[in-house]
Amino acid sequence: MGKYQLDAKGQAAVTKYHEKHKPAKFDKKQQLEKIRAEYLEKKQKQTDK
Repeated sequence: MGKYQLDAKGQAAVTKYHEKHKPAKFDKKQQLEKIRAEYLEKKQKQTDK
């Protein structure tokens, strides 16, 4: 074990902190959908001209 021992309350606080500060999970499907929507929008504007 480590030098410092946490009780249940302290461990819960650490877990909560890490969950809050964890980087957002990269969602490839969502990213592709966003790019596709931007592309279609851009293409639509070009055809309107």
